[in-house]
Amino acid sequence: MKKPIHPSHLRRVVLLMAIGMAPTAQAQSLVDLYAAARDFDASYQSAKAQNDANLYKADQAMALVLPKVGINATWSAGLAQDDRGFNNNSMTLDASQGLYRPADDASYAQSRKAVQQAASALQTAEQELILRLSQTYFDVLASADSLEFVKAQKVAVQEQLAAAKRNFEVGTSTITDAREAQARFDLVLAQEIAAENDLRVKTLALAQLVGKSDVKPLAVAPDFNLSQFSPADMNEWLTVGQTEHPAIRQLKLALEVARLETQKANAANMPTVDLVARYQATTNNGSVASSLFGGSNAYTLGFNINMPLFSGYSIQNRVKETLSLEDKARADLEAAQRNVAQSTRAAFMGVDSALGQVRAYQAAAISSQSALDANKLGYQVGVRINIDVLNSQSQLYDTKAKLSKARYDVLVGNLKLRQASGILKAADLQAINALLR
Repeated sequence: MKKPIHPSHLRRVVLLMAIGMAPTAQAQSLVDLYAAARDFDASYQSAKAQNDANLYKADQAMALVLPKVGINATWSAGLAQDDRGFNNNSMTLDASQGLYRPADDASYAQSRKAVQQAASALQTAEQELILRLSQTYFDVLASADSLEFVKAQKVAVQEQLAAAKRNFEVGTSTITDAREAQARFDLVLAQEIAAENDLRVKTLALAQLVGKSDVKPLAVAPDFNLSQFSPADMNEWLTVGQTEHPAIRQLKLALEVARLETQKANAANMPTVDLVARYQATTNNGSVASSLFGGSNAYTLGFNINMPLFSGYSIQNRVKETLSLEDKARADLEAAQRNVAQSTRAAFMGVDSALGQVRAYQAAAISSQSALDANKLGYQVGVRINIDVLNSQSQLYDTKAKLSKARYDVLVGNLKLRQASGILKAADLQAINALLR
């Protein structure tokens, strides 16, 4: 009777066939995928379009301080009772230039602040994209490492299962050893299925972010110098965050805009002075009552002064409103400064913790390997049982997976720290990109 094919073996055959038929995808670096994400990601493109719109809107305020020129022309024709036709033509050219308009000056100053706010908002969106891509990139690598460790553990458990069966057949061990090894092997098979699915999900997330269906991120070199990603003094990062963070810059600008809004409200009580000029030309060749031809050219130049006297207390209430909004902007800025400081502290401690975990897991991996070797030797001489070896194997591969994840956490944590302090840039990816192979 032919032995049935194990489901895991069948799945592996199908997977290998699919890989063999699919075109080989070239691995991409972190910088390559960031460039793709920058062109494809909808959230970043939305922020970029909003930035462009804000720039155009700010430029509209230029009209408040530039001259205004307009032209008006009329032409009319008629027929007199003696069947005589006539027509009248006129053209008026008006021009004005504000000389003293404090409200318009404040609005123009606000527009310049809005340009800076738009740049800070786009910088925030860029930093978020860098961090999202990096986190997704290393999620894929961590998932791939976990799958490799599960596969290696499966091979080791399979060897231990074969050894337990041989020992049982020759009478040097009990059936319990073989059954324990079989149970652990079945458990590892389930873990392999879960790890394969997790890798597919993480890869799909990366593909969706960069707009490519064949993403294959480059792996990180096995050993790299972690000290280059070790943050310096926390107070330095806190100081940088209070001056460089785009969110704080935005709210500082928002406070300045609120102050200018109060100036605008106060300016409603002040006079405005405009320089006005007019040129008017008229021609006519008669009318209903006359057939005389005539025409004139007139030039005028003067000042237009407007002084508000009373507007039903609307100006006074508007000033009170803007003062309250100014207080709100000041409170928002203070809250943002506190949040940035807290986020910077948390990110700093996160990197420091990840570095400590890497060192601890490195020592644990060495210890776990020594424990596994000792348990294997003890099992061979009969002072250890099979479950001791299986537990040591499980502990070793679990430690290796956690070590791999901790190394990635150091890299991503460094980017998180730079984002928390507001200095994260695309160029910061180059240091990590140099570690890829």
